[in-house]
Amino acid sequence: MPRANRNSPAVTRSSLTRLSALQAENFRRSRRDRATEVVQDYVEAIADLSASVGKARVVDLARRLGVTHVTVNRTLARLRQAGYVNTRPYRAIFLTAAGRTLAAESKQRHETVVAFLQSLGISPKAAQLDAEGIEHHVSPETLAAFERRLKKR
Repeated sequence: MPRANRNSPAVTRSSLTRLSALQAENFRRSRRDRATEVVQDYVEAIADLSASVGKARVVDLARRLGVTHVTVNRTLARLRQAGYVNTRPYRAIFLTAAGRTLAAESKQRHETVVAFLQSLGISPKAAQLDAEGIEHHVSPETLAAFERRLKKR
């Protein structure tokens, strides 16, 4: 590591500024990813329930996601406002076209991450668990690299 002296500091002010800007961008991205994580999990669960049992209900979502029905209702209000779902009291929950698109993208991303982890020798159970966190934070560039690697197998 270079030693700092009066004439040549080891860390310059401009390098600190660049590092700070990079860290700020990383934190912004992480917050943005966390905000979309819930939306993606909900639309994916609604799509899965609709496909497997014919409809998605609040009680089913609460059970599937491990949350209370109050939490589901609050989140559904946000999803409805964002244009991802249509709901009516005491009725099933339906995805809009935008919700179906997001659900399909989320499911594909999840499956890619699971397959990639399993290609590394990770057990199916661990790959499923780990993919739940990774899938929401992986960049499009990294996801594309996962897909390329999987195609080479």
